[in-house]
Amino acid sequence: MASAFKKAAKAGQRQHRERAQLASRKHLGLLEKKKDYKLRADDYHKKQNVLQALRRKAQEKNPDEFYFKMTRVQLEDGVHVIKQQEEERTLEQQKLMKTQDLKYIEMKRVAEAKKIERLKSELHLLEAEGKQPNKHTFFFDSKKEVQSFDPATHLNTAPELMGRVYNRPTLEALQKKSILGTTHPDQLQKLAKQRKYQYNLLMQRIERERKMFVIAQKLQTRKDLLDKTQKVKVKKETVNRAAVYKFQFRRKR
Repeated sequence: MASAFKKAAKAGQRQHRERAQLASRKHLGLLEKKKDYKLRADDYHKKQNVLQALRRKAQEKNPDEFYFKMTRVQLEDGVHVIKQQEEERTLEQQKLMKTQDLKYIEMKRVAEAKKIERLKSELHLLEAEGKQPNKHTFFFDSKKEVQSFDPATHLNTAPELMGRVYNRPTLEALQKKSILGTTHPDQLQKLAKQRKYQYNLLMQRIERERKMFVIAQKLQTRKDLLDKTQKVKVKKETVNRAAVYKFQFRRKR
């Protein structure tokens, strides 16, 4: 109730307006209000404080002081100018250093690629996760043949081996020689775990090789940027890609 009464009381109050500049003083511009004076006064006092601090610093300065920057600064027309230091590495040396880094990364990437090829040759990507499942389509002439169809009989193999996508011998091969390898469920489960570990290792090596390839591209781009040929950036650098530049064509002598 009290807030509502205050709002109602304020609604009937007279609106107070600031006084404008007199007609006889219009040639002096707008009448300065208190907020304008406050800004002007704060700016004036700030500048006075800076000048006072500089005067105190000049009075308290020790003439025997030495700064290492003094050896690289010289006075020209009353202005302190810093001398340009000589480059510690020449352009050829910088290119050579970039080349050494690039060669090391490329060497590690090639070694990783060889390990990937060796793993692929051992695993053959059989039963790999994410691999598109194989399909085997059979064709029949009548619905009766479809209803009486037995995949194990048609493929001439044991029903227990139908779940395999590889190493599925025929019945004649099973009668002539015994099954090679382990058949115990625990051993088969252990082999499946080892195979899964090998697949995970292969994925990690592929990802590592891809990252090294991106790093090599970025190093090569930075090495090319040391050249003073005019260039224009076409694509920005991202996490998975180096920046792309278009260099001005220059005919080689």
